[in-house]
Amino acid sequence: MKRIVVTVAALVLAGFLGTAQAQQPGKTLTIGISGETTSLYPNWFVTTPNQQVMSHIFNNLVEMDADNKPRPALAESWRPIDDKTWEFKLRKDVKFHDGTPFTADHVIATFDHSKTIEGVGSSAGAYVRSKTYTKVDDHTIHISAGKPYPLLPNEMSVLYIYPRAASVDDFNAGKAMVGTGPYKFKEWIKGDRLVLERNADYWGEKPEWDRVVFKVITAGPSRVAALLNGDVDVIDYVPTPDVPRLKSDPKITVSSRAGERIFLLAIDSNRDISPYVFDNDRKPLHPNPLKDWRVRKAMSMAINRQAIVDRIMDGQAQAAGQIATPGMFGHNPDLQPEKFDADGAKKLLAAAGYPNGFRLTLHGPNDRYVNDAKVTEALGSMLSRIGIQTEVVTLPRAVYFTRMGTGGERGTPEFSAHLVGFGTATGETMSQHWMLLHSEDKANALGHFNFGRYTNLRLDAMLGEAIRTLDDGKREVLLKDIGAQYMRDVAAIPLYWQVNVWAMRKGLTFPPRLMEVTHAMSIRSTP
Repeated sequence: MKRIVVTVAALVLAGFLGTAQAQQPGKTLTIGISGETTSLYPNWFVTTPNQQVMSHIFNNLVEMDADNKPRPALAESWRPIDDKTWEFKLRKDVKFHDGTPFTADHVIATFDHSKTIEGVGSSAGAYVRSKTYTKVDDHTIHISAGKPYPLLPNEMSVLYIYPRAASVDDFNAGKAMVGTGPYKFKEWIKGDRLVLERNADYWGEKPEWDRVVFKVITAGPSRVAALLNGDVDVIDYVPTPDVPRLKSDPKITVSSRAGERIFLLAIDSNRDISPYVFDNDRKPLHPNPLKDWRVRKAMSMAINRQAIVDRIMDGQAQAAGQIATPGMFGHNPDLQPEKFDADGAKKLLAAAGYPNGFRLTLHGPNDRYVNDAKVTEALGSMLSRIGIQTEVVTLPRAVYFTRMGTGGERGTPEFSAHLVGFGTATGETMSQHWMLLHSEDKANALGHFNFGRYTNLRLDAMLGEAIRTLDDGKREVLLKDIGAQYMRDVAAIPLYWQVNVWAMRKGLTFPPRLMEVTHAMSIRSTP
């Protein structure tokens, strides 16, 4: 297959990466990454690989720190000026990479342009489509959701600001890759590497590295080998079996922490006939048993989460009993993981009218998350043991996510039950709930990751109240109650939170982040 080569300068990195590094002056940091950005358009698809790259070249108004707490970026401060409107004061000492002074006009233009981008289910433009925004002066902007909206500053951490509108093709060709960030775009060789150079005029703290190379190495063992061989300095998504070995290697440093990505089983609890649910004679089953909360509860009881954590994830995960991530605002410590009870699951399945079970096809990705195919296979075996004869199908990420969202009849979600990992870009539990479990509402950017199409209008209304509650104490009580009710109804089946693990050569440090993104700006050499 022909490779796409993108460059914005005469200098082209030649040969193997180690040779290229030797030819370049200054300090180069090479990061072996498991997943590549799908586009160079900064507000395209909100995924970890995309956000990771864009955070080096562009800035948001607000950015998230390592603990998912909002902090100033292009906006030096913000405050509510009434119960519906937030005022953002912008920095006055910022220039884009091409020398253009940054002003409120660029924020307005970016928001306007981002709303027009089509072709993806979770574009960053979704965060401004229901909002109004006005320029007060060159360095002040007012943004309103038309209602009390406490998460508005958090959502400003998702959109990256650029100086002028351009096509996706122009971004992907490198022509429009002009930001205000600590690094400038140099080169993208799709499927191989992305190269950045330090912005000497950056308005914030200057990064240590003159050049950063993101080297795409999708296979976990190959990333580990590249690190041990000295071909890269840092790797992400360390394969779980290799963590103990790397921790014991005196030439390697390992950095880790429990992450914010929840892994769950999404269940088709909406359709009367689900495409991958059959009776024991392999005929479509009506009504869809997954609509019955007792069946979903039995499925949850059939899953031995701790066995998955210990045997498949090698201890690099934490069993989950809710969607909300520990340490994030709204997490309910009273919601513990479902107790494994295969016998109880069989009894509940019989009480729901399925004493002999039924047949189900369970889908999952095989190249997106750590051990994703193995986890999906294990889930299939556990469900089969209680009488739900489960066939497991795993797919490459490019195929899987397309079919998950729009592969069904008339562009609907295709699968009956599937594994998904979800990390919130806004750093708060509320967005986990409204994206994953709120009824689908495209106009208001709600439920756009609810591919099981779970619907509960009463909980939608409660979540709507929480979204409008500015008082943090009251909002947290609401969120904990909402989370508990979602779990009582088994709106989805939470499985575990993944531990984020990085490994690097000795002499480097990287404070682990709640989100999975790797920031070269935070990687430091030690004396």
